[in-house]
Amino acid sequence: MNKNKHPLLLKLAKYYFAIKQFYYQWRYPNLTLEPGVLIKGKLIISGDVKVKIGAGTRIGMNVKIYGSGDVTIGRNTLLNGCWIGSVRSIQIGDECLISDCFLQDSDYHNLEPHLRFAPPGPKVSAPIVIERNVWIGARATIMKGVHIGQDSVIGLGSIIRQPVPAGVVVIGNPQQIVKNLYKDADKKVNLSPV
Repeated sequence: MNKNKHPLLLKLAKYYFAIKQFYYQWRYPNLTLEPGVLIKGKLIISGDVKVKIGAGTRIGMNVKIYGSGDVTIGRNTLLNGCWIGSVRSIQIGDECLISDCFLQDSDYHNLEPHLRFAPPGPKVSAPIVIERNVWIGARATIMKGVHIGQDSVIGLGSIIRQPVPAGVVVIGNPQQIVKNLYKDADKKVNLSPV
């Protein structure tokens, strides 16, 4: 929060976000919010999905989470207008930036022609794992079974079907690595507070 604002305004803002957090936990029994989650926009949860959101996470524009799986969002992450569909499991790490994109851990139907009207089989869904400090750009789509390594960036409108290593920038459809963010293979970015 801004230190230049009047103390009364800061106190009112604190109460406002606490009330909003209480409302969402009452509204959605399968939602767990750790302390300090700021919901500025709207959070919509549908289906039987179980959602856990870590401390300090901020929800900007409208965020929709749906399905029957488990969604775990780490601490100090920013969600801004994304759609998250989970039948199995989606894990988003700490300190991620998730723009208005799509995360889907399921195809929701069988691919084989003779099974298309049958109930979804085991090949239809696979967990998604997004490690710490990943930035996913607007209109990107992360598909079932994808694992994105820490510190990576997913570019605007990219379709991600394969695992992404740590510390790279990936763009396009089909996805391609266009930049390595680490100066050498042994060094990784450290964002720990001093």
